[in-house]
Amino acid sequence: MNDIEASSNSLFSDLSIARKNEEQNTSNELGQQAFLKLMITQMENQDPLSPQENSDFIAQLAQFSSVESLDKLNNNFDTFTNSFVANQALQASTLVGRSVTVPTDTTQLPVGGVVNGSIEVPSSTGEVGINIYTEAGELVDQFSLGPQAAGEMVLRWDGLHLEINGELIDQSSLNPDGLAAGTYRFEVTSMIDGEETELATALSANVNSVTVGATGVLTLNLAGVGPVSLADVKQFNE
Repeated sequence: MNDIEASSNSLFSDLSIARKNEEQNTSNELGQQAFLKLMITQMENQDPLSPQENSDFIAQLAQFSSVESLDKLNNNFDTFTNSFVANQALQASTLVGRSVTVPTDTTQLPVGGVVNGSIEVPSSTGEVGINIYTEAGELVDQFSLGPQAAGEMVLRWDGLHLEINGELIDQSSLNPDGLAAGTYRFEVTSMIDGEETELATALSANVNSVTVGATGVLTLNLAGVGPVSLADVKQFNE
């Protein structure tokens, strides 16, 4: 939450400075009254033997009006953009503490919680195996899932039991007492076209904080995963 407040305050400060600079720049620009005064002066001092056509003055006025309209449109768009960024910052605060599913092979098993996720099987395959490692690279859990059809496999792991598509898989003999909370890496492999292939995984992770970039891009800082763009989130979990 502190990251959100700091980022938001910094963002609003930048917006305030931008508006102040805009006001300073505006004072140096040619305003409508100054333009009309300049045009009248031009008319008063034109060569009487070769006066400008009325159409020339009308063209100048029309050109000025077009530029002025475009400038107002740009200012309105900037205001809309700033409001949109501020609204995103407020919405981002509601994500802190929630669980999201993102493409990753590493995540954190929370205390008393579970890791949810999915495995993408590109084509029907024979044996699918899951190896689970600690941050140090130690193999601590291992499961054999057997043949699988092409599609998405939904997994749920609590540090002891593994469920695939809602069905309980026999618990591994590597950790009969279950694993403690911590960060773990999932390695899912299968034989595809005669070659051992690592399958893509997406795992759940808790949102620790949210960073709002200067351009309004939201980055989620996930437990056990690190920074992930909001655009990469596959699912918001309950």
